[in-house]
Amino acid sequence: MSLSHFDTAGQAHMVDVSDKPVTARVAVARGYVVMAPETLAYVTEGTAKKGDVLGIARIAGIQATKRTADLIPLCHPLPITKVSVDLTPDDTLPGVRVEATVKTTGQTGVEMEALTAVSVACLTVYDMLKAVEKSMRIEGIEVVLKDGGKSGRYEVGA
Repeated sequence: MSLSHFDTAGQAHMVDVSDKPVTARVAVARGYVVMAPETLAYVTEGTAKKGDVLGIARIAGIQATKRTADLIPLCHPLPITKVSVDLTPDDTLPGVRVEATVKTTGQTGVEMEALTAVSVACLTVYDMLKAVEKSMRIEGIEVVLKDGGKSGRYEVGA
């Protein structure tokens, strides 16, 4: 198996997808921000100094999805047809769980877009709460579902 982002001389390049068929693509990624219970209370009670933590992080994740090709050098710019970013407070972490679903109809997948959405949403949660707790941790960012294209379906645990 070879890495598709390198040519035979070992030089990095953008993968040529022009011969690939256009298919429906979807990717789901998730991650979470672990924090102290007292910090989570700022989120659930809506008392964070910077405002609506979850709403702003959701918008940040959506915006990041659309900018993935600007951030990751060899990603193709894609016509995104759907993005949803869900942020859920979780007392058992304690913290905030983040899940992003990204869809397109195209010649390459949207895993990087879903991962970028989760990453930026988590970073935004951290940014909005860092005045309260600097020891928060961003963890577990992963693709949990990818479907469409030549490689077919991938699902964590399947």
